[in-house]
Amino acid sequence: MTTLDERHGEGARDGEGRGGETALGLVEGHGPVTVPLTEPGAALPRLAGSKAANLARAARAGLPVLPGFVIPEGGDGDTVALRRAWHELSEGGVRPLVVRSSSPQEDMAESSLAGRFASVLDVRGWRAFRAAVQTVLDSAHRPDGATAPMAVLVQPMLAAQVGGVLFGADPVEGRADRMLVSAVRGGPHSLVSGAQSGTNYWLGARGRLLRTEPEDAGPLLMRSELARLARLARRARRVFGGPQDIEFGFDEDGRLWLFQSRPITAMAARPARGTRLLGPGPVAETLPGQLAPLEEDLWVAPMARGLAAALDIGGSVPRRLLRTTPVVTTVGGRAAADLRLLGTAPPPHRWLALLNPAPGARRLGAAWRLGRLTSALPGLATDLVADVDRRLAQTPAPAALPAPAVAAELRWTRLVLVSLHAQEALAGALLREPPKSRTAAGTALTSLAQARAHGMSDDRAVAADPVILTLTAPSLRGRGQLPRTVLPSRESGLPPTSRPTAARPLPQAGNPHRSPTTPLPPREALRLRIRWVQELQVRLVREAARRVELDLERVGLLRWRELVAVLDGGALPDDLHARVPPPESPPLPDAFRLAEGNVVAERGNGRGDGVRGVSGGRAVGTVWDGTEPRPSDPVLVVRTLDPALAPLLPGLTGLVAQTGSPLSHLAVLAREFGLPAVVGATDAVRRFPPGSRIAVDGTTGDLRPGGAS
Repeated sequence: MTTLDERHGEGARDGEGRGGETALGLVEGHGPVTVPLTEPGAALPRLAGSKAANLARAARAGLPVLPGFVIPEGGDGDTVALRRAWHELSEGGVRPLVVRSSSPQEDMAESSLAGRFASVLDVRGWRAFRAAVQTVLDSAHRPDGATAPMAVLVQPMLAAQVGGVLFGADPVEGRADRMLVSAVRGGPHSLVSGAQSGTNYWLGARGRLLRTEPEDAGPLLMRSELARLARLARRARRVFGGPQDIEFGFDEDGRLWLFQSRPITAMAARPARGTRLLGPGPVAETLPGQLAPLEEDLWVAPMARGLAAALDIGGSVPRRLLRTTPVVTTVGGRAAADLRLLGTAPPPHRWLALLNPAPGARRLGAAWRLGRLTSALPGLATDLVADVDRRLAQTPAPAALPAPAVAAELRWTRLVLVSLHAQEALAGALLREPPKSRTAAGTALTSLAQARAHGMSDDRAVAADPVILTLTAPSLRGRGQLPRTVLPSRESGLPPTSRPTAARPLPQAGNPHRSPTTPLPPREALRLRIRWVQELQVRLVREAARRVELDLERVGLLRWRELVAVLDGGALPDDLHARVPPPESPPLPDAFRLAEGNVVAERGNGRGDGVRGVSGGRAVGTVWDGTEPRPSDPVLVVRTLDPALAPLLPGLTGLVAQTGSPLSHLAVLAREFGLPAVVGATDAVRRFPPGSRIAVDGTTGDLRPGGAS
């Protein structure tokens, strides 16, 4: 077999050095003991395994591949032929070798199984070679008891000056028009094992350097070397029909070698061009938590309609767009608003927006309406508040209502919430409130502090003064916890020691509420009524659940139309027993876009502290270190992305590492599994101890203890 120096490196003519090799060993009447990479049989995955077959295809296409041979499955029995092949490739044991797995089940388009099987580097001597071959074969035995078919790939060990991983597309950003290079000193093994993070280079489609990370990294790769890598990526794409995940190395003479090539198995989700910019924005003030399906219908739908009405009156958004685009939606059960429709995000093309006459024309057409509305709005708000208070006071206790009346009350609550949200939005936009004006929350804090000072329980405090409800978000599953420590608000003007006045008893104790003794500004009064109406909805739904003998979690899985149908005498949905509560979802980013399948796809964290999301997705789970008893929703938090952790990935909820590269084997596997993963999380093992709760955003790299919003 020819030596490394006699073979072609990058820049050699196609076909040069590919002749003159012979089969290294055949057992009479059996398959080949060894197959050189230049033989046609080496390109057959069923014989040589996927890794060796890909290298054989690359070598036949003229790409810079090291020489070597494959031991097909079961071909290591002829010791004489095998030793002859080893002797020739190692030059009598002088040249060290690398012995690698090559299974038909790895390096495929569907799954890479990166790092799941063994590779042995720097193998010297015949005995060490035999032991290395056995190590690779033994790695075919999986933890579940299955055994993968396994061939063995043998090549010279190259002492690379610089090595790394080259992606012909950016799998982290999901961009096919970008290339991503991650490089380290020496060979790529320390990078793919997660031991080193490497220097990352983002290249354009033609190899132009776009950015480097970290920005202050030294000149590990010159621009000319990056250009050669880009050419290699383009050539590999043509050979294999798609962008490739390539391991490479530059030798001491500056020649570029391809060590491994496999398809990119997982590209991050990328939103389509023109996708809406969403975010929790102002709606999170009203609905901060994760909602059940029925809660979405009760609270998000009226909010969306109300805000759309306000935007239509204001003339800031075309009516056609409001008819087709919801102002508020839900993602993973969490409310999110269209930030551009609400005007909280700048337009994508600011200069074109200035030249567009339509917004100005809409504002001009709405100016006369807004001028009159500004003066009329306080009176309209007062009338609406009075109507809501009167209806709440007249509503009997839910238990006293027949089923059709419960349905009628729920229909009214949804309708009135539309009006309340619309006027609240207009009041916030058009009415100026004094800097020290009273708020419902401030009044509630004062009332709660006074109640606790007199030894009242929180339930009694809420019953005595329902303004306190503004301190909690609505929920069918129970009222949220009130603040543990409160101080009386100065804005109330009430002495801290005064005892709260008991609420007026209402007919049948239906919906205890009491208007604050001092009137609130219009917007605050409207927001308080929104919360009261939501509380009435909660009580009505709980009564409906009691009558149909459903627990609150199960009734929350109904949709609005299904609940009304049941109250009107219909049957429960046949599949209700099979419905399961949605999994807990982490808080939404401040601004994001959605890719296919409602995947949150906004990129980047902008923190510059090294933490990076490497596998898109978001999850909340329990921290696990891989040794303690495995929780039901484990988030594995480790120091490095050791490939030995690969068997733990199935069933994980998330993955966090203090070090590691987005191109390491474990990061690749995390993307294949659709597992949210974050690397570069400084001191993560100490910050997130086993058993604690954590929210992981593999898109932005955000980590939050406790899964809190």
